[in-house]
Amino acid sequence: MAVRASWIITSVLALSAVGAYAAVQLMDADSSKYAGEFKNQYETWKQTAESQDVVDVLAEDPNLVVLWAGYGFAKDYNKARGHAYSIEDIRNTLRTGAPTGPDDGPMPMACWSCKTPDVGRYIVEKGEKDYFTGKWSRLGGEMHHEIGCGNCHEADGGLAISTPFTDRGMVAIGWKWADASRSQKQSMVCAQCHVEYYFTADKFVKFPWDMGTTVDEIETYYDAINFADWTHAISKAPMLKAQHPGFETFMRGTHGRNGVSCANCHMPRVQAADGKKFTSHNIGNPFDNYEASCGRCHDQSKEDMEGVVAKYKGMVNEAKMNAERQLVHAHYEAAAAWKAGASEAEMADALKAIRHAQWRWDFAIASHGVHMHNPTEALQILASSLDRAAEARVLLARVLATHGQTAAIAIPDISTKAAAQAAVGLDAAKLKADKAKFLETLAPEWDKAYKAAHGGN
Repeated sequence: MAVRASWIITSVLALSAVGAYAAVQLMDADSSKYAGEFKNQYETWKQTAESQDVVDVLAEDPNLVVLWAGYGFAKDYNKARGHAYSIEDIRNTLRTGAPTGPDDGPMPMACWSCKTPDVGRYIVEKGEKDYFTGKWSRLGGEMHHEIGCGNCHEADGGLAISTPFTDRGMVAIGWKWADASRSQKQSMVCAQCHVEYYFTADKFVKFPWDMGTTVDEIETYYDAINFADWTHAISKAPMLKAQHPGFETFMRGTHGRNGVSCANCHMPRVQAADGKKFTSHNIGNPFDNYEASCGRCHDQSKEDMEGVVAKYKGMVNEAKMNAERQLVHAHYEAAAAWKAGASEAEMADALKAIRHAQWRWDFAIASHGVHMHNPTEALQILASSLDRAAEARVLLARVLATHGQTAAIAIPDISTKAAAQAAVGLDAAKLKADKAKFLETLAPEWDKAYKAAHGGN
């Protein structure tokens, strides 16, 4: 227990007077401190570093560049890697820009919130208001450790919610930590990050669950507060960007409804070399450890189950691509309508339909693993997205006709990521050059500052 002595952190009641967050003692942000006491868990956690490959989603699907035009995701979007890469990947992504100092860059501090246990530590030390103040680069020297023990555990090894905004979100939907089962707590811990969220006017993180967690309920909430993540660079529609609502869709799927937790599948109980049973912390695809995960409940072979999942994945992907094609056309048709002289009043209904269509498409595809977690809901959401995109295009056709435009609106070449980024006005070469300079200059200074202040690795 001595390794914890200087770093055990006691949460302040004033930060959140409800649920789990009151009086939580968080683990040290440096997971290596627990390599001895929790050897098996630590060694399997280190295995998350094996997911080394960087998969460029924009290169795979250039439509995304158009759909996110004017927003950071049009610059850069890669498939998520293991928790071991959380700090490296947020520093490397073009979305966080190339700050040169603490007051520079495009993103707020809130962008660190799902990336490191240092967030929980800092909030306890300085408070939420201080943490959420300023730019992403302001506390770069305080955000150092990849996602690990301190995100999910108390100092004694028990499960814990490490951020007060997560606790508030859970309370909003009636999930109180004190009353939750172990299975629920396991999923609540994952829901610290694998959820939909937004940044409030003061740049705090908030889960938009005041009216519920379905795509319709969250859409109604955002519309009621007149919230938009950004204005689309082509259509000028006020847009919503879904983050990764895995918790929301999973809990309504077959597994969630039947009390299966995220951990049951992604962190199964396994046997160590000494015969001891423990929870694997190599969080990844359940098929990589089929017998310990899926095989505990399912009689089908791994091959049969993979076939079922692949079938659903194909269906979801086909629906996804159909919605994307309609949305791309809708954005360019809106741009043509503006150019033809359409008024804001004429465009209002069409832009709202674009907003709702893309929100629904994004909610479905951003929910990682939805083809496994809840394919039925995903297909329903994507069908509604397609319906609203078609509605937007009908409305835009009427506006265009009113202004003498009856010919089909041409779409520029977006066949590759490079072509699509050029079409939406992004200078990818400059973005990459600026990022390289940041990684060479400021990022190493952050590491030095952290070690000088806190020691450790």
